[in-house]
Amino acid sequence: MTTATLTSKGQITIPKKIREQLLLHTGDKLDFTLTAEGDVLLRPVTRHVDEVFGRLGRAGQRPLTSAEMDASIRRRMAASEA
Repeated sequence: MTTATLTSKGQITIPKKIREQLLLHTGDKLDFTLTAEGDVLLRPVTRHVDEVFGRLGRAGQRPLTSAEMDASIRRRMAASEA
């Protein structure tokens, strides 16, 4: 079991082992959830682009080039201005 000490200001330092396992970095946001059993769940809220990269594609969909993405963005911006 890994423990931390609560300061007089209500702060804790998350032990290094836990920070590493959760891939936590300075400035990351955390969610605390109290369960019906009285346990506390700690979950990272912040996600880094490396963790979600490639998850938006659909099966069989070919990747777009940056030029194709730029052209699509220009078309959508022009359509929204019309």
